[in-house]
Amino acid sequence: LQYMSGFGNEHVSEDPRCPGALPEGQNNPQVCPYGLYAEQLSGSAFTCPRPTNKRSWLYRILPSVCHKPFKPLEEGHLTHDWDEIEPDPNQLRWKPFEIPKAPQNKMDFVSGLHTLCGAGEPRGRNGIAVHIFVCNTSMIDRCLYNSDGDFLIVPQQGKLLITTEFGKMLVEPNEICVIQQGMRFSVEVFGETRGYILEVYGAHFELPDLGPIGANGLANPRDFLVPVAWYEDRQVPGGYTVISKYQGKLFAAQQDHSPYNVVAWHGNYTPYKYHLEKFMVINAVAFDHADPSIFTVLTAKTTRAGVALADFVIFPPRWGVANNTFRPPYYHRNCMSEFMGLIKGHYEAKEEGFQPGGGSLHSMMTPHGPDADCFEKASKAKLEPERVADGTMAFMFESSLSLAVTKWGLQTSNRLDKNYYKCWEPLKSHFNPKHK
Repeated sequence: LQYMSGFGNEHVSEDPRCPGALPEGQNNPQVCPYGLYAEQLSGSAFTCPRPTNKRSWLYRILPSVCHKPFKPLEEGHLTHDWDEIEPDPNQLRWKPFEIPKAPQNKMDFVSGLHTLCGAGEPRGRNGIAVHIFVCNTSMIDRCLYNSDGDFLIVPQQGKLLITTEFGKMLVEPNEICVIQQGMRFSVEVFGETRGYILEVYGAHFELPDLGPIGANGLANPRDFLVPVAWYEDRQVPGGYTVISKYQGKLFAAQQDHSPYNVVAWHGNYTPYKYHLEKFMVINAVAFDHADPSIFTVLTAKTTRAGVALADFVIFPPRWGVANNTFRPPYYHRNCMSEFMGLIKGHYEAKEEGFQPGGGSLHSMMTPHGPDADCFEKASKAKLEPERVADGTMAFMFESSLSLAVTKWGLQTSNRLDKNYYKCWEPLKSHFNPKHK
């Protein structure tokens, strides 16, 4: 597969089978090359300031309006009903989410979507949701688009071949991709597959400001990859299903052709992917900790300066060199909500219990920190330069919203670790009033 590089760039692409498919000098000619239809996909209000104005022009064999009416689709476990179960302020941890076995229980990306927690609601265009996906089969003659917001997809097990209206992307564990609002896509898998999704309503992801860090560091814009144009002119007599996630529910419409009939496109509103190994880590080199915000890959901002609707943060392999410092994450209470996931390896603060494919949620102002074993080891360790998190990739979805957990997350999934709190019970007092 081929890609173009650059975050938020104005990209231009046409399928090489149809050279000259992009109109020259204008967006909407009276007659498009090859008899194509011009269609604009807007990711922002028309009057947004130029730096935040998002749109792309698609030149397609048939416009996307050619489908039968949408009807409710009862599938998957998606919700934005945050009141279906009583709030739970406890520290929560989940064992790895179970992937159904095929062929007894075939499940594709859409039917395997499960909402774990969230806040806000899509109609008011302010909120987020955290979903888990588990699947074992590919989407056949059906696609999904999200009317509510953007999907940031984090595969943990199994690679995803994602076909979009803009082209194809292969996304493997330790990579992420973002499918923005309104973009149609299908997911092909190659066996048992699992991962995490951060959905944001009302904002798009962007690179965080660097401030005193300067011009370079963290996720570099050139490392984000955008697919190149690819089309299929394919009739589907049996019916192709277009699924819309709209106001938190799924709806399905039928059409007789593939939606991936875009021969050329241009614009700055695209799907994209990023490899987490490309992240340039910034860290403390004298003493104490820098705040974990230095590990932010992407952020979705609110109107309040410095306050994120959601941040995507990673904890990659790096060197630890701080002197006279307790090096693992410190004990902490936060005015933000923190959902943690693990792609691979062992997280430094909790080597037991927190497993790849599982997760944890530390809600607003709920205390958390390293378990007792980690504290004792780190308090006595000889402080010398050491590699931290080799072979590991943990991440965090952090939000300024107070997240509610769904009934599926607390009960139906049957993956909640009810003994999580016990990892702190062995902590003991070392207080000695005579010690100076």
